[in-house]
Amino acid sequence: MSAMKLTLHIWRQRHANDTGTFETHVVDANEHMSFLEMLDVLNQTLIEQKKEPVAFEHDCREGICGACSMVINGRPHGPLGGTTACQLHMRHFQNGDHIWVEPFRAKAFPVIRDLVVDRGSFDRIIQAGGFVSVNTGAAVDGNTIPIEKDLASQSMDAAACIGCGACVAACPNGSAMLFTAAKASHLGLLPQGEVENARRVQAMVHQHDKEGFGRCSNTYACEAECPKEISVSNIARLNRWYLKSSLTSNV
Repeated sequence: MSAMKLTLHIWRQRHANDTGTFETHVVDANEHMSFLEMLDVLNQTLIEQKKEPVAFEHDCREGICGACSMVINGRPHGPLGGTTACQLHMRHFQNGDHIWVEPFRAKAFPVIRDLVVDRGSFDRIIQAGGFVSVNTGAAVDGNTIPIEKDLASQSMDAAACIGCGACVAACPNGSAMLFTAAKASHLGLLPQGEVENARRVQAMVHQHDKEGFGRCSNTYACEAECPKEISVSNIARLNRWYLKSSLTSNV
């Protein structure tokens, strides 16, 4: 087991209105630890020293929930593509490395404390239209409603979005269009969700703008940093749907 000594520069901020600052700590880790396990070691040391531990979010630690949202050395979720922070292991760092850790930076993601941000804006976008409200009856056999394989695959790919917010943190405009487009696509591509698609895209885009997210300028940074590798083609699809609904519906 290869031991390593790392210097961490971690963002500390008591609350949303605090100015915040980077705090430097030295931590002993090994290559088999995950990044969050390394932070656990740091926090145990801080607790033993009667100091305030670093606040950070986590839940599943399996790359499913999207809670482990943090910027590591300038990149959301760290240096590996298609990987959440909880899946990042210390073997990808070198002994003696300096690692900078900070929260996602976006107007719509106010800092709650240290590395924890309020991503309730995502919940409100989902509440605005990320659901199917038509009466589809009781559960039926999976093959009862014929769906083209290509559409089903595109819908499943979009549904892989875990709502972590890396797309927002990576975007120079703080846009959440990749998240909004993925959530609209995974419903709108299926027959059950197509019925109210015009209302859905109008409501979700309106809520996106209301929350203070920026506009998409096609830098593709969102796709590059998305841990689930959601394609920007979903944004193009959302734009088409939004334009069509604006011209043809009474929403």
